[in-house]
This record gives sequence, C-alpha cells and structure tokens, in this order.
Amino acid sequence: MSYLLTHLPNGWAIDQAIVTEEDRIVVIRFGHDYNPECMKQDDVLASIAEKVKNMAVIYVVDITEVPDLNSMYELYDDCTTMFFYRNKHIMVDLGTGNNNKINWALTNKQDMIDIIETVYRGARKGKGLVNSPRDFSTKYKY
Repeated sequence: MSYLLTHLPNGWAIDQAIVTEEDRIVVIRFGHDYNPECMKQDDVLASIAEKVKNMAVIYVVDITEVPDLNSMYELYDDCTTMFFYRNKHIMVDLGTGNNNKINWALTNKQDMIDIIETVYRGARKGKGLVNSPRDFSTKYKY
C-alpha cells in the first residue's frame, strides 16, 4: 500500500518536507517497500491518512534509495517511523527505552492515530518529548 503514500526520493525532498510544513506534524516511515513489516505499517498509515490530515502529513522513504539519513537517525531497523514538527524531531516515550523512533510496525490503526494526536498536541505546546497514550513495553506477552 506504499503506492498510496507520498514517496520522498532524495535527501533534499526529505529536508524540504520537514522544513516547509508549518501547521502539521510530518510522519516519515523509513524502510523498504518490499519488506513485509513495512507493508503492514504502510497499510495502517494509508488507511488513517485521511483521518489525520489536519494533524499530520505522511511520507515514505526507501532507505536504500536515500541513504543520506541512515547514520544520522540510526536507521538500521527494517521499519522505522519518526515524527517532526517545524523542523524539530519529536521524540515519543513508548515505554521501550528508545524514544527517538518507532522501530516496529504498528498494526493497530487506533494506536497510530492516538500516537499522532499525542505528538501533535505535545509539539504544538513546544514539547520535544511526549508520552505515548499506551505503554508498549509489554508488546510481547510471554
């Protein structure tokens, strides 16, 4: 479903997407279009894009086509989702220890909508770190 989302083809396009958006947060999914985990994430992002269009704009970046940011943002996972607002990286405390990004596919649409809404509200207040509405530290139930 990544064909339904806007692809950013190079580093300059990514930078312009982050810098020029004034009112909404920028959600970028870094990964590969052919990766099954990214496909799940893309399905969720494409299905909620219309619902969150007033809060967020969603982009997709292939990390092999655009390797410029791989070391800067430590994009070593198969599927990574990051949030930006007014040229500032917004971190999300999901309870996993890594606040910089979501490095797994969120398959629940409502969870993703809630996270985007929380990031939007926190970023508008000037916060660089927001707390997730749900704790994901117990994602795997042993």
